[in-house]
Amino acid sequence: MELRNLASFVAVAEQLSFVRAAERLHLSQPALSAQIQKLEEEIGVQLLFRNKRTVKLTDAGRVFLLEARATLARAQQAVERVQKADRGEIGRLRIGFVSSAALAIVPAIAVAFRRQFPEVTLDLMNLRTSSQLKSLVNKHIDVGFLRLPVAHDELDITVIHREPFVVVLPSEHALAKKKQIRLADLRSERFVAYGRRWAPGFYDAVVQMCTGQGFSPNITQETGEMYTAIALVAAGAGVAILPKTVVLAQSQGVVMKPLPLSAGVSEIAIAVRKKDRSPLVQSFVQLASTLGRSGSSSNR
Repeated sequence: MELRNLASFVAVAEQLSFVRAAERLHLSQPALSAQIQKLEEEIGVQLLFRNKRTVKLTDAGRVFLLEARATLARAQQAVERVQKADRGEIGRLRIGFVSSAALAIVPAIAVAFRRQFPEVTLDLMNLRTSSQLKSLVNKHIDVGFLRLPVAHDELDITVIHREPFVVVLPSEHALAKKKQIRLADLRSERFVAYGRRWAPGFYDAVVQMCTGQGFSPNITQETGEMYTAIALVAAGAGVAILPKTVVLAQSQGVVMKPLPLSAGVSEIAIAVRKKDRSPLVQSFVQLASTLGRSGSSSNR
């Protein structure tokens, strides 16, 4: 059964005139009559009573008109939805994010994306960087927000947020009263670190900051969460080097001291697979990159 024949029947049924229906459809009357005849033969039911003067719906025709309209509407809806899918405006996205991006970055991007694409469902999962890399490669998530530095041959990684590092000290620490400290001032301190097994690139970057100042950090405690690292510092377990916004979100019991930009910056990136990238993923990356960079600029 062809959709064009259904559309022709609906036009005749609504106009109750082959002349007016043919004009509406931009068809000749013989072609329109042939379509209606073919439709009636196909379903084996007379839908229209017609003579030279009048056109009327049969009882079966009135029932079929309702069904024909619904079928055409569903077909149109299918076309619109597949076009939206092709433009990246509909579907489901599975998104991983590190907890340190949960306050400053991910919520604003998720809200803006839902506002622009209300027919997209976002599944948000708190995953460490190492877990995100595996999940992206295994296609368990579509997008990842992770802490740099990382590298992977199968992923496209785009920086969307930069912020300075700070030293985090217990509030009663001897260095807490100084306006500014140098990394070299920490050579004899115990360090709490965002553990290498969860974020090897970030861990190595912090170690390299210290070795660049002539000492190796005495790391006595590792944790898989930056907010846990802050709590451990507050409890007196040591000092830490962390991104500024993470500490701003949880500063009770600690003091934050800035480091010069020459010490480096902490970066969050959005990661997606190089292959099999859907229009939906591309739409999300584009918006996240724009909003993320805007937020990064305002935080510096």
